[in-house]
Amino acid sequence: MSVLQSYIDKGQLIVKSGQTEFIKIAIQSWKSENAQARMDNLLTAYYADGTKLDAIVSPNDSLAIGIIAALKNVGYGSADKPFPTITGQDCDKPNVIAMINGEQSMSVFKDTRTLAAKVVEMVDALLQGKEAPVNNTETYNNGVKVVPSFLCDPVYADKDNYKELLIDSGYYKEADLQQN
Repeated sequence: MSVLQSYIDKGQLIVKSGQTEFIKIAIQSWKSENAQARMDNLLTAYYADGTKLDAIVSPNDSLAIGIIAALKNVGYGSADKPFPTITGQDCDKPNVIAMINGEQSMSVFKDTRTLAAKVVEMVDALLQGKEAPVNNTETYNNGVKVVPSFLCDPVYADKDNYKELLIDSGYYKEADLQQN
């Protein structure tokens, strides 16, 4: 919201529901079915009049799957009613398939192999009585202290680069991304 708020304030981005506070928009347990139910309610309350829905900012792929299901239920996904831009994060297999199919626009990929290697490196350092290697000592304040962290670089993924990013790197096999 720190990035989007200026666009909302200028009227360049319109949130028809007016719901922008975290406590109001958070999805319990990040469950797809909860995201679908919330999206069903938003579509009924704010978009039943045919207003064009341009974008949905979904913070992760599990939620995006529920959002896509709700959109399909009201006719999105056709030439007359194309999907809006839908974000996600994690590059879960169903979401990569959704990107390939034009249902989800993009996802943020954070290679868990890199994350796992960093965790091993950090734990090993701590077990040896050394300081864990970190690359961020400013961002994560838990209210008591700033927690030193190692931030992995996120990568933009979409239907144009998923093969190079996910298949060529060995993260997934091509067969993993075939529709059932």
